[in-house]
Amino acid sequence: MALLINDLKRHHDSIAAELRAALERVLARGWYILGPEVEAFEREFAQACGAAAGVTVASGTDALELALRALGVGPGDQVATVANAGYYGTAAIRAAGAEPLYVDVEPASMNMDPGALAAALTPRAKAAIVTHLYGQMADMPALLEVAAQAGIPVVEDCAQAHGAARAGRPAGSWGAAGCFSFYPTKNLGALGDGGAVLTSDAALAERLRRFRQYGWTEKYRVGIPGGRNSRLDELQAAVLRAKLPHLAEWNRRRRAIARAYSEAFRGLPLRAPENFGDDYVAHLYVIRTARRDELKAALAAQGIVAEIHYPVPDHWQLPPLPQAKPPALPVTEQCSRQVLTLPCFPELTRAEVEAVSRSVVEFFEKPKC
Repeated sequence: MALLINDLKRHHDSIAAELRAALERVLARGWYILGPEVEAFEREFAQACGAAAGVTVASGTDALELALRALGVGPGDQVATVANAGYYGTAAIRAAGAEPLYVDVEPASMNMDPGALAAALTPRAKAAIVTHLYGQMADMPALLEVAAQAGIPVVEDCAQAHGAARAGRPAGSWGAAGCFSFYPTKNLGALGDGGAVLTSDAALAERLRRFRQYGWTEKYRVGIPGGRNSRLDELQAAVLRAKLPHLAEWNRRRRAIARAYSEAFRGLPLRAPENFGDDYVAHLYVIRTARRDELKAALAAQGIVAEIHYPVPDHWQLPPLPQAKPPALPVTEQCSRQVLTLPCFPELTRAEVEAVSRSVVEFFEKPKC
């Protein structure tokens, strides 16, 4: 049997009784949309992330789009973002009617480069989406300073950073809004799709609640344009409430696995994560090597699944940007050719970690043909 990047069956088996109790609680109540489970999860998750309010939605991409809409972003505007995070931010920007303004990333963290952000901003830029990629928080103090000087709000894309914190301040509490995905493979994942926007701005939270429910200001009366049906259901909220108390321990285990990998890889011709502090929750353990495709094939031959997050930068995707010349993103493009994700999830055993480590080491120690 192959060793997967993320084994959801093992993950859910570890708390199966709690999940059943959560689902049975919802079934017994008979309330499935915008009920007490959603209200409780919004409150509990916002508190855990240091925000005043939480507004759940149907997906992480919806969270980003509706956050932009609630901040007034629309047609004719630009939103600064990175091009190495799987197109999700780009999709949300385009759905809001705006245009992505791509910014290159730092070589070490692969997160948005504050200097590159300052250089890229134009008068049409109305917001920035800052992604905490692979579970590593971006340099929020520096990025917020650049954004403040430009007079634009920052939306945090925390889809891969549940529970991360920098200087005691959690991801999702730094910007005007913090957007989360609860896709099943996330550090805090549902049993289907789901998302949330966190904010400490009461007026912004109220606009988000209206946007997620058709733009209603009261039932069946549309008061703001651009609304939609984007709601987290009660069953998923109950699942997330059952999982939330385990998040910190799961993140500790992820960091321990990442640290073990990186220690095993010292001296090899690859680049591995080096930071194992609270601002890194190892959503994905990603190495970089010029021999990425060879290594991926060698691991597959031994039953170890490795994946590429992400192979095609957003500015190379369709539809093309309106400007004639594509942006210069040398670090982003180099990383896209080198990144490789190894298995990393809380239920991974020590023996499995050692097996993956040994396979990588042996690949590089074996003479090239």
